[in-house]
Amino acid sequence: MNQKAAEKILPGDEQEVQAWVGISEVAAEKEEEEQLGSPNLRPDSFDSYVGQARIKDNLLVACQAASERKEPLDHILFHGPPGLGKTSLARIVAKEMGVGFKSTSGPILEKPGDLAAVLTALSPMDVFFIDEIHRLPRSVEEILYSAMEDCRIDIMIGSGPAARSVQVPLKPFTLVGATTRTGLLTSPLRDRFGMILRLEYYSQEELRKIVVRSAGILGSELKSDAADEISSRSRGTPRIANRILKRVRDYAQVRGGGVVSLKFVQEALDLLEIDQRGLDKMDRNILESIIDKFKGGPVGIEAIAAAIGEDKETLEEVYEPFLLQQGLLARTRRGREVTTDGYKQVGRSPIISKTVNS
Repeated sequence: MNQKAAEKILPGDEQEVQAWVGISEVAAEKEEEEQLGSPNLRPDSFDSYVGQARIKDNLLVACQAASERKEPLDHILFHGPPGLGKTSLARIVAKEMGVGFKSTSGPILEKPGDLAAVLTALSPMDVFFIDEIHRLPRSVEEILYSAMEDCRIDIMIGSGPAARSVQVPLKPFTLVGATTRTGLLTSPLRDRFGMILRLEYYSQEELRKIVVRSAGILGSELKSDAADEISSRSRGTPRIANRILKRVRDYAQVRGGGVVSLKFVQEALDLLEIDQRGLDKMDRNILESIIDKFKGGPVGIEAIAAAIGEDKETLEEVYEPFLLQQGLLARTRRGREVTTDGYKQVGRSPIISKTVNS
């Protein structure tokens, strides 16, 4: 919207603007809340955040420079597989800057008014976090353009020949977006971020540090070899490592008095059907379905989703990245294909399987 074409808010427009902006019943200011009585395992500072060293260095420099200039931080886009700490980094950035933190997710912001309600309620310099930002409706996304660049939103008052544009000023803020699907972001939105940072999978040693720290917060006694076992089966993902730790802690509490030993880790993971490489039942089901029903591939993702009864987006965002990273699945122009290593992982022979299915 051209700034010259937009008008100032007139006294008679205030009620209509308030109705448009509204206090949406949608929980647009939704904060992630921990379950009552459950310890918070999220790191609360850059020092306690393990891994992603390059990203932490970039953010530390940016935060310090912005603080010294008393300016809001540049808008930030975090992208990468789920569970790697994008939300935690956004919270830490807000704490490092000493400002407020508001969070929501793309699917929740259904109408422009939902987004406007949050933006107009922000305090100066606040960090506004949108998870799954690639799922914002186009009409809502377009409101962000002027908000990110000019700290204002443009609202159309009235309709037909009498319609006019009204500017609603905003306080300076920092938008932090998180996405697992960068390719689904439109170029106009992506180009408005000052920092675009990709989070990578964690090493086993980094996951070990995370598990040891989490065990301390949970008050669990964790043996050294048990920590190694959990980290080796966590798919390079802190969220999965913490989830496994909690389930193993439950198992050890019921079966052995609470000390998390290697024996209890192995027994608990067998019960959870998580193998030595961190593959769970669904991962193996994907590989076996491609082998048994599609002769090992190549096959389209839609066909795989239909064969195993899972959502296509879940396959692409949750399961496929790890299988590709491990070299168990290959993505070609013709579709997905199980690799030789993938056959071995599920105890099949490529030659025998293809012969039987031909």
